[in-house]
Amino acid sequence: MQESFSIEFANGLTATALYPQANADLTLTLEQLGLSSPRPVIVVVGGASKLSEVDRERLRSLFLTVLAPLAESLNAYVLDGGTDAGIMQMMGEARYQTGGTFPLIGVTAVGLATLPNQPPPAEDACALEPHHTHFVLVPGSQWGDESAWIAQIARTLSGFCPSVTVLVNGGEITWKDAQESVKAKHPIVAIAGSGRTADILVAALNGTVEDDRAPALVDSGLLQAVNLDNPKALDRILKQIVATCSGTSS
Repeated sequence: MQESFSIEFANGLTATALYPQANADLTLTLEQLGLSSPRPVIVVVGGASKLSEVDRERLRSLFLTVLAPLAESLNAYVLDGGTDAGIMQMMGEARYQTGGTFPLIGVTAVGLATLPNQPPPAEDACALEPHHTHFVLVPGSQWGDESAWIAQIARTLSGFCPSVTVLVNGGEITWKDAQESVKAKHPIVAIAGSGRTADILVAALNGTVEDDRAPALVDSGLLQAVNLDNPKALDRILKQIVATCSGTSS
């Protein structure tokens, strides 16, 4: 069994990390990280390095006023791709700025994760986001290699509790993230008005197919949409999905 280790960031914060093997027992892997008790899981996927600054400004309040406070109130695990870009950066900053104590777990392909004080493993590698509490550095060297791991880790962490994927903006990898969520039978909430992949999926829900990958996700019955300008509705819908966990401590 691979041992966990600490990552120390320049901001003085530390995270617990682990390199799992391709055939790892995820329950044991997560226990090594101190993540063993079932809780609701919120998976956040979407725009990363190609998220524009304009979109960042529009989306920031979603993380500060809805996602981070909700995760805290539900004692949930939050999973994302873990790099210091786009929605993952905003999730980390929101946890820090709201004083959150919920575990924030980055699942990143090891061949693309630049650890503090180490050289990048590849030209397109990205630094890890320094407000995350845990990292699972999974086998892989291409963006998207982490997608199946994220869905599987969410399923393992949630146990008898629900898991939901929140899809914000997004590019090509977000399609893979959404497909893996559907395979795991996790509901997806696409944020209408957040741009790119999310808006293509919302259009498909409304009968306009702009991408051939969208109908299968719609037909799964697991996809719904909430408007970016209606944070109260998002809070209500996410609570309806993930708050039904009798084993969750308050």
